Amino acid sequence: MKLNPLDDRVVVEPLSAEQTTAGGIVLPDSAKEKPQRGRVIAIGPGRLLESGDRCPVALAIGDEVLFAKYGGTDIEIEKKEVKILRESDILAKVV
Repeated sequence: MKLNPLDDRVVVEPLSAEQTTAGGIVLPDSAKEKPQRGRVIAIGPGRLLESGDRCPVALAIGDEVLFAKYGGTDIEIEKKEVKILRESDILAKVV
């Protein structure tokens, strides 16, 4: 299934959470934090301006981004967890 987000929405596939701490301690599933990093897999056409033009999204498919821990909407597509976020919910692009 292919998702086509609307307006300034972006579909992000979260990267897996860390399995161990920096000291080498293995974390159980209950202690892992929600991932805040992911890869962009789909982008909407951009926000519609009052003039009728579209403001393009400043990201590209494949970009790695940081997003708010509890931002966006979590959904499952073909047994894969993805997040649908507004462009404004994305905090930074990893370069």
